[in-house]
Amino acid sequence: MDSAAAMATGMASSSYLSFPPHPSPNPSVKSLPPNAFSLASRKIKRRLVSRPPRCVQSLNPDADRTPASSFSCSAVAFSPSQTADLVPCKLQSLVSEFRSLSEPIDRVKRLLHYATLLPKLPDTARVDSNRVMGCTAQVWLEVNMEEDGRMRFAADSDSEITRGFCSCLISLLDGTAAEEVLKVKTEDLAALNVGIIGAGRSRVNTWHNVLISMQKRTKALIAEREGKAPFDPFPSLVVNADGIQAKGSYAEAQARYLSPDEFKVKELVNVLKEKKIGVVAHFYMDPEVQGILTAAQKQWPHIHISDSLVMADSAVKMAKSGCQFITVLGVDFMSENVRAILDQAGFAEVGVYRMSDERIGCSLADAASSPAYTNYLEGASQSPPSLHVVYINTSLETKAFAHELVPTITCTSSNVVQTILQAFAQVPDLTVWYGPDSYMGANIKELFQQMTMMTDEEIHEIHPGHSRSSIRSLLPRLHYFQEGTCIVHHLFGHEVVEKINEMYCDAFLTAHFEVPGEMFSLAMEAKRRGMGVVGSTQNILDFIKQRVQEALDRKVNDHLQFVLGTESGMVTSIVAAVRNLLASVESSAGGPKINVEIVFPVSSESITGTSTNGSPPMSSVKMGDVVLPVIPGVASGEGCSIHGGCASCPYMKMNSLTSLLNVCHNLPDDKNALSAFRAERFKSQTPNGKAIAEVGCEPILHMRDFQATKKLPEELVHQILDPESNGMVAS
Repeated sequence: MDSAAAMATGMASSSYLSFPPHPSPNPSVKSLPPNAFSLASRKIKRRLVSRPPRCVQSLNPDADRTPASSFSCSAVAFSPSQTADLVPCKLQSLVSEFRSLSEPIDRVKRLLHYATLLPKLPDTARVDSNRVMGCTAQVWLEVNMEEDGRMRFAADSDSEITRGFCSCLISLLDGTAAEEVLKVKTEDLAALNVGIIGAGRSRVNTWHNVLISMQKRTKALIAEREGKAPFDPFPSLVVNADGIQAKGSYAEAQARYLSPDEFKVKELVNVLKEKKIGVVAHFYMDPEVQGILTAAQKQWPHIHISDSLVMADSAVKMAKSGCQFITVLGVDFMSENVRAILDQAGFAEVGVYRMSDERIGCSLADAASSPAYTNYLEGASQSPPSLHVVYINTSLETKAFAHELVPTITCTSSNVVQTILQAFAQVPDLTVWYGPDSYMGANIKELFQQMTMMTDEEIHEIHPGHSRSSIRSLLPRLHYFQEGTCIVHHLFGHEVVEKINEMYCDAFLTAHFEVPGEMFSLAMEAKRRGMGVVGSTQNILDFIKQRVQEALDRKVNDHLQFVLGTESGMVTSIVAAVRNLLASVESSAGGPKINVEIVFPVSSESITGTSTNGSPPMSSVKMGDVVLPVIPGVASGEGCSIHGGCASCPYMKMNSLTSLLNVCHNLPDDKNALSAFRAERFKSQTPNGKAIAEVGCEPILHMRDFQATKKLPEELVHQILDPESNGMVAS
C-alpha cells in the first residue's frame, strides 16, 4: 500500500471527507462505472462536432462496484461558443459521483483513482513560477489558451490525493471557453461535499486554490489576447534568508529603515538606560522609528511595540520594573489611557510623555466625540436593556460620557465578535449598540448574517451559546454607528479591490476588521479556504508567522505572498518576525528556500510627483526628469488617495525619532520644557460629577474581566438591567 492509500485508510474514520449520504438526483437512473466521468470527458475532447452539449444517461455494467455518478456529460459539441452548458453538466456529473459514495474511504479511493488518470508534468514544468499558493502539498499548474479561445490546463502534485483533486478540476475545465472557466465559483465546489465545509485548512482546500489559480491565469491570457495593458503590481518587500528586496519606490521607503543606523540605536539605548525610560509604541509607527526600536530592544528590555490594548499593560510592567518615565508613540487617546491605567495601578509618580507639542488626533476617536455620536447614544439609552460596545480606539473622555448614558464595555478588533455574542447570550432581549467604526460595524453584521447559513455545530465552534435561531433573532437588535471611519482603512476602496482580484486572488489576504465591505468580503472568502485572516493587527501578524512556519515545516522551496490590508507600519514587526523564523534554517545546508513577499495595496494615485532643482535626497527616487519623494507618510504626499488604497496614517507619523530623542534628552523636565508633551490627567468631570479618568476606565476594566472569564462581569450586567440605579444619566 503506498503512502497516499495508507493516508486514505487512516482518514476513513475522520471528518476529512465526511458528509451525510445524498440520494442521486434521479434514483431510477443507473450509475456510471467509476472511471466513466473521465472517459466521457476524454471522449468529448476527441469529438468536435457542432451539436449542443447534453447530459445523457448511462448504465453501470460493473454490478459489483460502488455506484458512481448518475449522469455523464457525453456531450458532442466543443466549439467555445457552444460550451455554456458543458461545465455545469460535467460538474453535476462529478457531484453525483462523489455523493453516491457514502463511506469516506470510498471517496478517498475515488480521488486516488482520478490521480492515476492525470498525466505527469515534465520536470521543466515543475518550477516555482507554476506553483499554486496555499496548498499543503506542492502543486504545479500550466495554463494556455488556444487560438479559438479554448483553455488548456495541466497540473501535477507530489501528493496523490491532491493529484486526484487536480484531475477532477481539469476534467471539468480543460477545453472549455475562457469565459466558462471564469463563471465557476468556489461555492460550486462545496456541492461536491468532499470536506470543504468545516474541514479547516487541509488538502481539500486544493479544490479552491487550484480553481482560483486557473482563473487568475485565464484572466491574464484574456487580457493579453484583447491587447489590454496588464495591471502594474503593487509595491512589495520580499524577505528571505539572504536579506530583503524592495519592489517599487514605496517598498524601498519601507525597506530603508529595516536595517537601522547603529549610531542612532546606540544614542537611544544610552539615554533610555541612563534615565530609566520605557517606550510603548503602536504597530503603525513609520519604519524608521520601528527599525530603531526593534534594534534597541535587544539592549534595553523596556521597549514594547504592540496594538493599543497592550500598550497600557506594558507601561505598568515597565513601572513595576523601575522605569521612571514612559514615552508613548501613538495618538493622544493612547497616551491618555496609559496615564489613567498607571494612576489606577498606583504609579501616579511615573511621568507619561507624548511625541508632539501639537494634538495627535485620530479620525475614529474624533467621530466618537461628535454630537452625532452623542445623539446615537441618547437613542440607545431609551431602548433598555442596552449595551454600548465601544472600540478601544477612542478617548477616555468619550468612554466616560458614554458610560453615563448607556452601560459600556470596550472592545478590540480581536475580541469584538466574542464580546457581542456573549452579551446577547448572557442578557435576554438585549440590544447592542456598537461604535464608532462604521466599517467594523457593517462587517460584524455581515459576519453574523453569514453565520445564519452555518449549521448549529459550526456556530457552536464560534460561540457555544448560540445557534442559527439565536443569530437570526439578534440581528435586528444589533446597531452600529454609521458616520465613523479610520482614514487609513477607509481608502481600501474599489480600485484596490479590483486589482487584488485580478493580480493577487491566489495570495494570502490579510485585512483589518476596519476595512470597507469590499475588502472585508474578499478577505473573508480567502479566510474560508485557509488563505486569509480578518482581525486585529496582532491577528494579522500571528497569521503570517503561522503560514511561514508551516512552509518551513514542509521543507520544500516556497514563495508566500501576503497582501497587507492594514497600515504599512505593520511591516517592521512582520519583517522582524519573518526573519527570526527564517534564521532557523539559514545555517542548515540544503534547507528550503522560502521567500515571503509582503504586498502593499497602494493606489496608483498614491505617489505625488514633485520637481526639485537640487540633487535627490537619499529618500527619493528619480524617474526620468521627475523626483518622487518616498518618505513614508501621508504628510509627504505618499500613502493615501481618494482613488483607493492607503498605506500610512498621518497622525501616527507625527511620532518621529527626532521627537523621541528630544523628549528623552530633556527628561527629567526640570525646566518645564516638555509641558506640551506631557500626557495630562483629566481635570474636568462627567455630567454626574465624577472624575473622567475613573468613569472612563470602567469600560476598560469590564473588558479585562470579560477577557479573563469569557463572561460579562456581574456589575455590568446589573447596570444593563437597572441603569438608573447605577447612576446612568436619564434621558
